[in-house]
Amino acid sequence: MEKRYQPTDIEQRHYKRWEDSNYFEPQGKGNPFCIVIPPPNVTGTLHMGHAFQDTIMDALTRYHRMMGDNTLWQPGMDHAGIATQMVVERLLNAEGLSRLDMERDEFIERVWKWKHQSGGAIAKQLRRMGASLDWNRDCFTMDPKLNEAVTEVFISLYEEGLIYRGKRLVNWDPLLHTALSDLEVLVTEEAGHLWHLKYPLANNSGHLVVATTRPETSLGDSAIAVHPEDERYQKLIGEHAIVPITNRKIPIIADNYVDPEFGSGCVKITPAHDFNDYEVGVRHNLPLINIFNDNAELNETTPKEFHGLNREKARQKIIEKFKVLGLIEKIEDHHSNIPRGDRSGSIIEPYLTDQWYVDIKPLAEPAIRAVKEKEIRFIPENWSKTYFDWMNNIQDWCISRQLWWGHRIPAWYDEEKNIFVGKNEAEVREKYQLNKSTKLTQDNDVLDTWFSSALWPFSTQGWPRKTQSLDTFYPSQVLVTGFDIIFFWVARMIMMGIKFTGKVPFREVYIHGLIRDQDGQKMSKSKGNVLDPIDLIDGTNLEDLLKKRTAGLMQDHMRPEIEKSTKKQFPNGIESYGADALRFTFASLATTGRDIRFDIGRIEGYKNFCNKLWNAAHFVLLNTNDLDIKNEKAIRYNISDKWIISLLNQTTKSVHEHFSNYRFDLAAQCLHEFVWHEFCDWYLELAKATLQNEHNGCNLKLGTKITLIKSLESILRLLHPIMPFITEEIWINIKSKLALTEETIMLRSYPKYCPKKYNINAEKEITWIKKFIAGVRQIRGEMDISPGKKLPILLQNSSTSDKTLVNDHLDLLKRIGRIETINPLLGDEKAPASSTAMHGKMKLLIPLADLIDIDDEISRLTKKIIHARNEIIKNEVKLNNANFLKNAPPEVVSNENQRMTENKLLIKDLESQIDKLKKLTTK
Repeated sequence: MEKRYQPTDIEQRHYKRWEDSNYFEPQGKGNPFCIVIPPPNVTGTLHMGHAFQDTIMDALTRYHRMMGDNTLWQPGMDHAGIATQMVVERLLNAEGLSRLDMERDEFIERVWKWKHQSGGAIAKQLRRMGASLDWNRDCFTMDPKLNEAVTEVFISLYEEGLIYRGKRLVNWDPLLHTALSDLEVLVTEEAGHLWHLKYPLANNSGHLVVATTRPETSLGDSAIAVHPEDERYQKLIGEHAIVPITNRKIPIIADNYVDPEFGSGCVKITPAHDFNDYEVGVRHNLPLINIFNDNAELNETTPKEFHGLNREKARQKIIEKFKVLGLIEKIEDHHSNIPRGDRSGSIIEPYLTDQWYVDIKPLAEPAIRAVKEKEIRFIPENWSKTYFDWMNNIQDWCISRQLWWGHRIPAWYDEEKNIFVGKNEAEVREKYQLNKSTKLTQDNDVLDTWFSSALWPFSTQGWPRKTQSLDTFYPSQVLVTGFDIIFFWVARMIMMGIKFTGKVPFREVYIHGLIRDQDGQKMSKSKGNVLDPIDLIDGTNLEDLLKKRTAGLMQDHMRPEIEKSTKKQFPNGIESYGADALRFTFASLATTGRDIRFDIGRIEGYKNFCNKLWNAAHFVLLNTNDLDIKNEKAIRYNISDKWIISLLNQTTKSVHEHFSNYRFDLAAQCLHEFVWHEFCDWYLELAKATLQNEHNGCNLKLGTKITLIKSLESILRLLHPIMPFITEEIWINIKSKLALTEETIMLRSYPKYCPKKYNINAEKEITWIKKFIAGVRQIRGEMDISPGKKLPILLQNSSTSDKTLVNDHLDLLKRIGRIETINPLLGDEKAPASSTAMHGKMKLLIPLADLIDIDDEISRLTKKIIHARNEIIKNEVKLNNANFLKNAPPEVVSNENQRMTENKLLIKDLESQIDKLKKLTTK
């Protein structure tokens, strides 16, 4: 085993061996345990959110694999319809080509070529994280077997009347030329204007004022609406107004949708270009006037002078016309909620088109019931309320997308536009008895990416075929996902799973929080605060880090500030922390909260934890070189051996509880506390005292050696689900000492709790010893006594039990505490000038006469106080200077305040030490 821990030397080597040896395949003899990965986009790369949830899934997978369960973590990728098509279209554009310059099949072939060459980078990155997915079962949502499942579901729902085609208002992306679901639209508040426009009354008796943020849509107005109880307009209900520019006559209607307090209380109704107006139009049977084409440019239904204008130019021209006509009452600054496509960033246009829909409510009812009746449990439970809120108000799902890349809708049309649905054209002709002379054309649209993702838990296991894998691994035990896709994915999987298998797709849904930066800000390329998990594993220099952080900026003026903050946080770039330190950091952050702040200081701490474990393993190996277990009955275990065995057993019990409750933060905390503080800080020191004591017999030393190696091996198994690489490397180096036959730690059984190993007496006695040693060390620190100097200890108010424990463990106390003698004060014997520490009711006294010159020590501490006070004066001069506060950077001012606070605390501590020394001189 190498002397220094170097994660880069071990991680990829072990992963390759694991994968080549097929260790990730299901092979346990216990109950099935399955997790399906939320399929990342084929275009995607690993971000902190992926790395976080994949750590959780891998920890669960490795835990259950070691528990002997027949464990599968199902891998796969999503074809990501819009995102992938955009990537390939950009590549074509760079070659001077366009998708529209080629046949559909040619473009699809080009996408597959890109996928095989460049897609799936995230799969390689998952390997770097140590993800133990069964790659032999890797799936892609466009694979033939998954495509078969998608087609089967579509046909079944269509034949049942749950899929239909209709002309309805949709979210139209004019850049991508496709419909989007509400969940694919990002709504942001943006600055704009509110125009108050005058619409003349048809009877020439005046005008009505309507307020709108979109004057261009006036060309498609079908009515003006007022509230039925608004007394101002009672006499006008049923009358007509004139749409300026087009001079069309439109009715004045009454509808409860209108807010009489907003603007004038009059609202223009444009049913073809506003979702709320569409509902009003349906209620009042208003005409749908579509004024846009697929590019969101004004079409031929508008006056000729507007043809081909985009929305912004049309708006400007309309406003100019209204001004000329004297029909603008006022213009106000106004903030509006603007919908944009989550992929293109283009402003979404409510647009009337023919689309395919799922009649979703019949599917939603059993899915709601499954969660209510606890067939599926959300963790934390509060997320079930979010689920119910959405499911109880669910709207029909628009599943068609105007793309070429994706699952093409299995529907054909004849020349009369009759619809025929089937697996392929041949089946359609046979199914509907159509002869060869009937010309058929397949629908050009593809299905929403989330349609195939909704089938993921069962399509990956072979459905619609009845496979052994489907029978074994469906339903899965738990789904691990973020709260942001409860609607996109979780709800739809539940609906589709129940519908097509009769079973829920999973028993539990563990919802994790969102990874944010150290200041609580969402990590995003546009903010320049992203961290690449691979950079944290391998390290990166400052130059490359700056390139990454500024590459995705939407606004170039942000670049200097981001460069400044990055240089401050990472002046030398990011050092290599390794996958295990990153994984342990993620586990420690996996609370039940909504937001998770990632602080680089934590991963630094857990890199130190890896080093601590590595060094402890070196100590164990060094001290067990001659280990030879022949006659176990002759082996004797001392009190410290019995203590660590008992405490390790209790830790094992706690870790099992935390895993079963999905409290990975508590599992990490529990393991860190035990390994660092109990095993490394205390037991190794206690063991060293035993092994170095020449008076201890071979059997007693052998007991400690066996405890060292067995405890370390158990610790490695406990840590393995969270820290797979370092535990594998150390385990391989120690396995021969215990004659273990497994080839990898992941196939060892996970430690089990054994009530018989609980030793309350050993735990009490070692706790007493630790407090004794801690008291001695406290005095050394306070009095600045050298750690190597042996000290005389006096005991005051010691009980019979205290004296017995001192006698029983005298040699141990002396060796660990660097103690010369331990003597109790007798009766009324007066204590010499001493520094003291409390141990229960007993006082530990260290006479200081021969250790330090009290007057010299007081003088030394006083000089330090004077220096600290002078520094505070300097701080105050700066902080009271208005010019300094005005001109100095905020961090410089903050540093001055911090130094002043630190010096004040130092003075307080030094004065306390002087007080103690003065009290000693008066005794």
